[in-house]
Amino acid sequence: MTGTIEVRKPGLSTTVQDGGRPGYYHLGIPPSGGLDQYSLAAANLLVGNDPGAAALEIVYLGPELLFTAPATVAVAGATMQPRVNGEDRPLWESFDVAEGDVLDFGYLTAGARAYLAVGGGVDVPEVLGSRSTYGLGGLGGFSGRPLAEGDVLPLGGGTGRAGLVVPDDLRRSMSKDVEVRVVMGLYDHRLTDKGRATFLDTTWQLTPVADRIGFRYTGAELETVDREPPFGAGQDPSNIVDAPYPIGSIQVPGGVEPIVLHRDAVSGGGYMMVATVVSCDLDVVAQSAPRTRTRFVEVDLDGALAARAEQRDRARRLREALG
Repeated sequence: MTGTIEVRKPGLSTTVQDGGRPGYYHLGIPPSGGLDQYSLAAANLLVGNDPGAAALEIVYLGPELLFTAPATVAVAGATMQPRVNGEDRPLWESFDVAEGDVLDFGYLTAGARAYLAVGGGVDVPEVLGSRSTYGLGGLGGFSGRPLAEGDVLPLGGGTGRAGLVVPDDLRRSMSKDVEVRVVMGLYDHRLTDKGRATFLDTTWQLTPVADRIGFRYTGAELETVDREPPFGAGQDPSNIVDAPYPIGSIQVPGGVEPIVLHRDAVSGGGYMMVATVVSCDLDVVAQSAPRTRTRFVEVDLDGALAARAEQRDRARRLREALG
């Protein structure tokens, strides 16, 4: 039965996200999509959806939602206790809600982002092939923005099966101490040997400035190579002639407070990129809450490809575990 979700309380920032909107970054439109792609896929598979189907990405504080028809739902990702009519329901497991049920969430205790999937998916219109919300550009999702009180979300017509469970060894761990693998470059030559060592040896702490565009860290200042600024670059030691920004690239304005650019980041600019986070570890960044202690660990291209292969194998085992 097709129904809707009525938003009674929107939470801090709840948006519709799916697998993303690739193919338009050269036009300045980022991929968007779930910041933690693995947890998004897990929630969707639990309710019988495609791994990249549209779901709700919930940040820090959960919403209160009224279901107007029976549905099968699942929550994966951050530890944020789901409740139906005030009674606890499990994380990383599918369960049913009935017509008139109200789903809300307890306080966040680990991680940063939870994903709520509903059998059949959230049926908002596709924009450039995706239902993901790109808030900065006002594209996709529900009216191109985070949910607000009174919004009514249409649901697809699919049905799931309650009681499916993600095995413990396939659940994402949430920690306040994380390692994030990076490939150095494209502009790490702007750092002195000391500056490069400082970047890799420092335990950085995530600041409250952490959203879908970028995650800013504090902990040290990076020493840069003296130079005469080239034509087209500014006087700041971190300035370069404008260049494209890969998703996951790390810029360091002024040599302080590295910023990891995430899935809603702008496509280019004039700050040096000293490293790029390997694609699968963007999920780790996504689940970092403010004050998370982070070490950037250098890997070469072979190491980055090996990490990608491990992630693909984990995704395969997840699909097999959930049938």
